Amino acid sequence: MGEDVADIKVFPLYSTLPVNQQAKLFESRPPDNASGSRGRKVIVSTNIAETSITFSILLTLLLDGIAFVVDPGFSKLKVYNPRIRVESLLISSISKANAQQRAGRAGRTGPGKCFRLFTEKAYQSEMQDFVYPEILRSNLGSVILNMKKLGIDDLIHFDFVDPPSPQSLFSAMETLNYLAAINDDGDLTELGSMMAEFPLDPQLAKMVIASCEYNCSNEILSICCMLTVPQVFVRPAEARRAADESKIQFAHLDGDHLTLLNVYHAFKQHGDSPQWCYENFINFRSVQSADGIRQQLSRIMDRFSLPRRSCDFTSKDYYTNIRKALVAGFFMQTAHKEKSGHYLTIKDQQVVQLHPSTCLDHKPDWVLYNEFVVTAKNYVRTTTDIKVDWVVEIAPAYFQSENLPNCEAKRILEKVRAKLIARGRLKA
Repeated sequence: MGEDVADIKVFPLYSTLPVNQQAKLFESRPPDNASGSRGRKVIVSTNIAETSITFSILLTLLLDGIAFVVDPGFSKLKVYNPRIRVESLLISSISKANAQQRAGRAGRTGPGKCFRLFTEKAYQSEMQDFVYPEILRSNLGSVILNMKKLGIDDLIHFDFVDPPSPQSLFSAMETLNYLAAINDDGDLTELGSMMAEFPLDPQLAKMVIASCEYNCSNEILSICCMLTVPQVFVRPAEARRAADESKIQFAHLDGDHLTLLNVYHAFKQHGDSPQWCYENFINFRSVQSADGIRQQLSRIMDRFSLPRRSCDFTSKDYYTNIRKALVAGFFMQTAHKEKSGHYLTIKDQQVVQLHPSTCLDHKPDWVLYNEFVVTAKNYVRTTTDIKVDWVVEIAPAYFQSENLPNCEAKRILEKVRAKLIARGRLKA
């Protein structure tokens, strides 16, 4: 930037930032130069710097004070789409309250300014006063399951502080019905009562309980807890190639869920070592948190006398059983590869692609996914290769012909259903 301008240090800040990189935030700013130009330290942050009390205090007290804030006017929010039944991270405009909170980060210990990258007109006339309440943009499955457990059956007339839309309620009820958590009359089933005791999304709870039938509850517990924590793979900008090479050692041919299982097993085999995590580009805090969650879920399983066991590792059914247990919970999140080469979600007909971070080195005909990501393109993330026979056999009600849109996948599913009926593996 020229000899007259002092040096500048730039650091990222986000919730899953590894501890060793967090330490860099507290380095002193570069010294002023001979001409009197001040050295600058710049923090490029997600909205954690806006919302987290801990981080805001640390930033204010330890980072030489914050003199300037640049507010782009956007943030990423998790929004649940009841039509396609997935949560997506969407870039959306912030509210006026968010803007004021961000501006308040400047000038705590001295003079400061906030530069907003949007107009005053946009602030006054286009921004909401407050962000939409979380219940209006969340999956209501767990909420309804717990309300049913408490004996609250009249959901439509329940006095919510911020009433969710009828579509969101009906979609959640339909999902719980397909998961066998409630019956056709809307009453809680024995399975649903058990699912409500797990501090998990209903699909994850169903997956954990169903895993007992497939003799792989130990493995599914590990996968489940790895799905509930922030991203376990670290990919720093200065070492992306090394991080990608390190990830390959954990990669499983059948997909990302089994890759996460490999990571957890390796973490335990190396004595929960932070150093091992650092050397292998694994987020120690995430896997440590996953281990704690696993212990909690194990205690709940023991309370209900659900067996915690593993299939013989040398058995050809070891990984097959794990993938079937995944389907038992996530059969509603499946996609089929069309003849054109792109993937189409089964019921909602969303055109999607496998996320670039996937460990799959091929494009299976059928995949199960954990997350739907909306950017310039639609991606499905954390995917696993599955067999079409499994989805029909495990969730026959969901894949009834009359419930499916007319597409290539429907014709395949109809043929598979007829084959399974002929073999006596499925009732007509």
